[in-house]
Amino acid sequence: MRLELSDEVKAALDNGKPVVALESTIITHGMPYPQNVETAREVEALIRTCGATPATIAVLSGTLHIGLNDEQLERLATADSTMKCSRADLTIAMAMGRNGSTTVAATMMAAHKAGIKVFATGGIGGVHRGAEDSFDISADLDELSRTPVCVVAAGAKALLDLPKTLEVLETRGVPVIGYNCDTLPAFWSRTSTHKVPYRMDTEEDIANIIQTREEFGDHGGVLVANPVPQDDEIPAHEIGVFIEKALEAAEEQGVLAKDVTPFILGHIFEATEGRSLKTNIALVKNNAILAAGIAKALCS
Repeated sequence: MRLELSDEVKAALDNGKPVVALESTIITHGMPYPQNVETAREVEALIRTCGATPATIAVLSGTLHIGLNDEQLERLATADSTMKCSRADLTIAMAMGRNGSTTVAATMMAAHKAGIKVFATGGIGGVHRGAEDSFDISADLDELSRTPVCVVAAGAKALLDLPKTLEVLETRGVPVIGYNCDTLPAFWSRTSTHKVPYRMDTEEDIANIIQTREEFGDHGGVLVANPVPQDDEIPAHEIGVFIEKALEAAEEQGVLAKDVTPFILGHIFEATEGRSLKTNIALVKNNAILAAGIAKALCS
């Protein structure tokens, strides 16, 4: 396999030090340049400050990289025609010698292959609204059911059908843990009307759950739902108006499948005059800090 670990990541793994995986779709499809590369570097710096090693994952010219240097981050952030890789696409990008950014599902695959147990992202994919007709359900949910990686996210993206997403996670046997919260965070908003199955208030308790699940074969991942900081949130009643308008625009323009989420994020960015991006950056950083704490607890 064309897989390459950065020197920093390899040294950390070889010495049993905490490592946090990071996706790269947020760089190529989630934020405009130069905020994308600036945010990526700031998130990595935060993880290092917290005592862990960041491992941003992406495919560059067919090689799967676990950990990117500054030059590679810049290359990814400015590249054209980068593939957005989920489980079905990752090996295709590698076999074809393409550049590819990794979604939650593909990042989990790569992290597990490298021996990384904790992954920080913004929000997971899930069941799209109208999935009873479109069958549009993110591969992230199946990946969580099969791949033993702890995913720290601000819940599922608020444009999704949150009740159905929780139901599928339950059916797939994925523990959903609210970190210091009783309801599922809704990405830009701290709360929703949907109760999380379990609440835990310390990184050590979450690490204990992960380690206990490792005693069983064929166990999957754990989803840790971490609310965006209060000062950075956009309340649900406010962001909901923009989401509905963005969904209507997507339907009118025939936007489907993988193109839906980036289209809606871009639409909401314009409608909120950039406020949604600031919240997105804040929640990613917040998740990175918690993921680093969990990774450290797993190593202690």
